[in-house]
Amino acid sequence: MENLWRDSDAEAMVEAYGRRGVNRDLALRTYTTRLLGSEPRLVLHGGGNTSVKTAVRDLIGEDWDVLCVKGSGWDMGTIEPEGLPAVKIAPLLKARKLQKLSDEDMVTLQRANLIDPASPNPSVEALLHAFLPHKFVDHTHSTAILAIADQARSKEMSSEVFGKKMGFVPYIMPGFALAKAAAEVFDRDPSVEGLILDKHGIFTFADTAKQAYDRMIHYVTLAEDYVRRRGKTPFTSGRLPQQTAAANEIAAMLRGAVAVARGEGRFDRMISEFRVSPAILDFVNAAEVKDMAARGVSTPDLSIRIKTGPLVLPPPAAGKLAEFRSVIDERVAAFVAAYTAYFRENDARDDVKRTMIDPMPRLTLVPGVGLFGHGRTLRDAQIAADVGEMWIEAARDAESIGRFEPVSRPDLFDLEYWSLEQAKLAGAKPKPLTGQVALVTGGAGAIGAATAKLFAREGAHVVVADLDAAKAGDVARAIGNQSIGVACDVTDPASVRGAFDRAISTFGGVDIVVSNAGAAWEGAIATLDDSLLRKSFELNFFSHQLVAQNAVRIMKEQRTGGALLFNASKQAVNPGSKFGAYGLPKAATLFLSRQYALEHGADGIRSNAVNADRIRSGLLNDEMIANRAAARGLSAQDYMGGNLLGQEVTADDVAQAFLHHALADRTTADVTTVDGGNIAAALR
Repeated sequence: MENLWRDSDAEAMVEAYGRRGVNRDLALRTYTTRLLGSEPRLVLHGGGNTSVKTAVRDLIGEDWDVLCVKGSGWDMGTIEPEGLPAVKIAPLLKARKLQKLSDEDMVTLQRANLIDPASPNPSVEALLHAFLPHKFVDHTHSTAILAIADQARSKEMSSEVFGKKMGFVPYIMPGFALAKAAAEVFDRDPSVEGLILDKHGIFTFADTAKQAYDRMIHYVTLAEDYVRRRGKTPFTSGRLPQQTAAANEIAAMLRGAVAVARGEGRFDRMISEFRVSPAILDFVNAAEVKDMAARGVSTPDLSIRIKTGPLVLPPPAAGKLAEFRSVIDERVAAFVAAYTAYFRENDARDDVKRTMIDPMPRLTLVPGVGLFGHGRTLRDAQIAADVGEMWIEAARDAESIGRFEPVSRPDLFDLEYWSLEQAKLAGAKPKPLTGQVALVTGGAGAIGAATAKLFAREGAHVVVADLDAAKAGDVARAIGNQSIGVACDVTDPASVRGAFDRAISTFGGVDIVVSNAGAAWEGAIATLDDSLLRKSFELNFFSHQLVAQNAVRIMKEQRTGGALLFNASKQAVNPGSKFGAYGLPKAATLFLSRQYALEHGADGIRSNAVNADRIRSGLLNDEMIANRAAARGLSAQDYMGGNLLGQEVTADDVAQAFLHHALADRTTADVTTVDGGNIAAALR
């Protein structure tokens, strides 16, 4: 493993943080923490922690010896000094004399001794850092170390690889007991330069930041070299069909199958992240993949991300996707049953009251295809996929030098349902559209952009589809929530299919479609050029049909319902003079929305329309507003507010109507009017 320490970079960080009042110790601690956190084979999404023992001054000028240790919620790769809260070290050291200390009391002790009470919770392994005497202490979950720690004879193998330079700590769940045990191992031989924690990871320590970091890289490299020298090909190739289905062909099926059914047609949906690489395919294509998955995760904290391990599917044969969906359902049901049994069996060991978290897999391995990470957000799905890749590496390497034997299921359960970890999860409250994917056509226009922004704010991941790809990308970046912009000509079948394919490849599927793209042409109906009317029908009717067809195709594969939302316009029910070219196809689109409601209600797909009027957008720009107002002898302001409420209606108001329909899971075949009040356009 490459050593990334650079003297010039370290000193530059010391100087930069020094100008902010951060002392040298904490600046160097921040520097090496980032070095460790930037390498996924060492630290991944919250795993690992670091500390430094130093002195700080409080608000009243009193000096304290403290432990600055990684705080909960901080990413080691991007950590700032604030992410290493200072805890008075003397009370922590006194705690070592205790025989027992509950997790809750441990957290209370640490928080009670924070220099800044607004700081995040110190790491649950803060006491372990405190009990070791060295100034700098580093802890990672190196995949190479886990290849050695996840063995039946892990202690012997550790001795073989590292000699007497590393102590060995038998597996104990993180917390007070582990801190005391690790300190006792060190006390028996203070010459060691680090500790191997069985089934868990590695600690290194020293009196300087550079030496502690150097030792981490050195011992991880020794483990990597050992695997490279001693490792043998651990797997045999499994049988694959002559032609395997593509990831996009099964993604929506899989995403639907892992959605959590809440009853009465309601679901907590997942986002899916697909990954493939030669290393992934070598693993998932192995005949032994199902057995490896059943053994568990490489380090217990991964249970927070991928539960007891991955779901394994058979390879999907091209052209036999209907049969494969049945297989997916069977395998998911078996995973759920096994997880439920695991929970009940381990929950019954004591009198603690626990609530089982949803039993759906968070990682799926598909021979011939790759892996899928699942999560309630794209970020969660990406984390599951990242964890999956590192789990594959650790499990493969462990099997290549012996037999992959990670922590037992009872020990895994203790950490997965650890009160401290459960408290973190309980704090993450989903938004109304969390887990859902919305595709908005005409997404760069005023109404489309407002709708995309609102949906993203309510938790959805949004595909902003627009003829202008650059503008679609700008809107997606502006709304955030890991949304994407795609080029989409809604009158071109291949372009529309491509936009939906991007939604599947990025998020796994689609749940809400706002068919919004359109344009208005004017002209007297009796003299209207036939080509213009046909052009309007292509954009204002047939494009809606094309978009809806693609949406229904995916929604039926997912089997979790969905929402089709059409921008129908006031012209659909209240034709205006010389607006036949626009109103006729819009009237057809209104009927189209009801046809979809009629034919696909049984699939749980709702279809509704919004009837909006006089909205500043591409259909009604400032010049058009001025001309129409002048024709009526009105100011532009009076024209736009010429409704029963006397208020101008905005694109945001239309977006609110679309959101209403996205959330109204018992409403279909409806039309919502957004025009401030126009009796002539009111529906019966």
